[in-house]
Amino acid sequence: MGAASDVQQQVQSLQLDGKTMSFTEVVQQKKPYYEKRVQLFEQYAARQKDRIEAAKAANVPIKIVLPDGATKEGLKGVTTPLDVAKQISNSLAKKVVVAKVDGETWDVFRPLEGDCALQLHSFDDPEGRETFWHSSAHMLGQALELEYGVDLTIGPALEEGFYYDCYMGDKALSDGERSNIEKRIEAIAKDGQRFERVVVSRDEALAMFEENKFKIEIINGLPEDATITIYRVGPMVDLCSGPHLPNSSFVKAVSVFNVSRAFWRADVAKEPLQRVYAITFPDKAQLKEWQHRIEEAKKRDHRNVGVQQELFFFHQLSPGSCFFLPYGGRIYNALIELMREKYWEYEYEEVVSPNIYNFSLWETSGHADHYRENMFSFDVEKAEYGLKPMNCPGHCLMFGNRVRSYRELPLRLADFGVLHRNEFSGALHGLTRVRRFVQDDAHIFCRPDQVMAEVTSFLKMLNEVYDIFGLDYTMALSTRPEGYLGELELWNKAETALTEALNSTGRPWVMNPGDGAFYGPKIDITVYDALRRKFQCATVQLDFQLPIRFNLTYATEGTESKRPVIVHRAVLGSVERMFAILTEHFAGKWPLWLSPRQVMVVPISESSYGYAQQVCVCVSKQAR
Repeated sequence: MGAASDVQQQVQSLQLDGKTMSFTEVVQQKKPYYEKRVQLFEQYAARQKDRIEAAKAANVPIKIVLPDGATKEGLKGVTTPLDVAKQISNSLAKKVVVAKVDGETWDVFRPLEGDCALQLHSFDDPEGRETFWHSSAHMLGQALELEYGVDLTIGPALEEGFYYDCYMGDKALSDGERSNIEKRIEAIAKDGQRFERVVVSRDEALAMFEENKFKIEIINGLPEDATITIYRVGPMVDLCSGPHLPNSSFVKAVSVFNVSRAFWRADVAKEPLQRVYAITFPDKAQLKEWQHRIEEAKKRDHRNVGVQQELFFFHQLSPGSCFFLPYGGRIYNALIELMREKYWEYEYEEVVSPNIYNFSLWETSGHADHYRENMFSFDVEKAEYGLKPMNCPGHCLMFGNRVRSYRELPLRLADFGVLHRNEFSGALHGLTRVRRFVQDDAHIFCRPDQVMAEVTSFLKMLNEVYDIFGLDYTMALSTRPEGYLGELELWNKAETALTEALNSTGRPWVMNPGDGAFYGPKIDITVYDALRRKFQCATVQLDFQLPIRFNLTYATEGTESKRPVIVHRAVLGSVERMFAILTEHFAGKWPLWLSPRQVMVVPISESSYGYAQQVCVCVSKQAR
């Protein structure tokens, strides 16, 4: 512990003197810590090599099944997915970046542990891109350590690209540093540094990262039975679950495109961090294509279009709450009117519910336990109240207001009530992340045998609305998770009903096993705009638990009382979010029915003003 304590003292000294030290001096101060990690990693890697040698000596054969049913032979604890790829073809071996072993993502350089089903993935696959960008985050982490002497925290892959959060004390990164970081990553890529993996004990992990309090907090938060893995790439060693690329040379193009502030654990009361965003590709052509798409997205940014067309604005006196100007209000109201027309066609009943409830409502619904920090609450006459963040508990009160008969079902309650959610100020982003918003929210109270028909009808409505917008979308069925609540038979029937409803659309869909909510299965709907960016807007979710929490029942044909199933559903989702998506989808060039400026009457002389006014009145009447 003596050497580690010396390093810790140096790091503490660095924090005290941070204001006067250059980045070069900071890196020099941290070098003993970086070198210690490598030394410990090599010790742990040596015993792993011994295990591989022992496996070679044992010579236990294993059977590897490929997706097409073909089989390959291998040795337990020796053969890797990359070895199998080489047996198939050298071109495949050069492309493969990650494997799946019995459904679990797996390093291509990690030995197989027994008979298994094997899948191989390239950058073209979602699994491959995630691994590619996760590995690139480690390369970014190495660049940040060697260039600035930072303390690394977390560095995840994103839907496109990745970031790494780092602690720099009082120091901060500027946009001017981005090119230096890019050059560092390019050098790491050219160096072809191997990614290596070792499994360590909790005590070994704590000893390795003793000087980084953020890593220590992560390690201490892991479950007691967790398998703790460490990865190395060059001089950078990091706590990570993996998997990773075989080596850094797979990265052929890089862009460090943003530097921003963040906070540890996303808590403004905790340590301030620097967040560096980047993206990498296996060839430069893909980087250029991405850069072109990003430039086009900037031109379409709804925040810019909103100002240019005088649609809306935000003000610091009401953060996260949008002011819709007259032109923006026309678009906003047109979206709501479209949904009202659909509600009339599909026999929904529109209701109006309160904005403020006593907190006992949220205790009954369960939101007080799981959602309190995202709610605005206040005291009224010594009782706690809250602004509603969603409509479903209020609709449960409406259903339970009197005795219900099976003849009333399905009961479809739609609500355009104002909702409030207490988002962190740093998370607010134009119209896509706000505190005050409206949803085209509806809840269908129905019998279990009506679920399929109701979901089928909803999906038909969804398709009609998205066709009007010209939005493409995909669907996925998320099924029963491990910690589900309720009867297994009810879950099975519900999942069967959702499957049949999805099949009835004639559209392709995929399965997300175990990804449903604990209270019911759901259909996840992902919408794509003109730039093929993905958004989550529409939803359809079955709920078996709220009827129990609110003791909701309906009278059957006999004397028996039964519980309804609730179908939570929305097409637009947040009207504000859909407003933003459509602004960028249409690039501000609105279709006539949605345009806030549909007709302009231009008098050519002063003598025609009166007639022009008559034309305006006539057109206005026809438009209503």
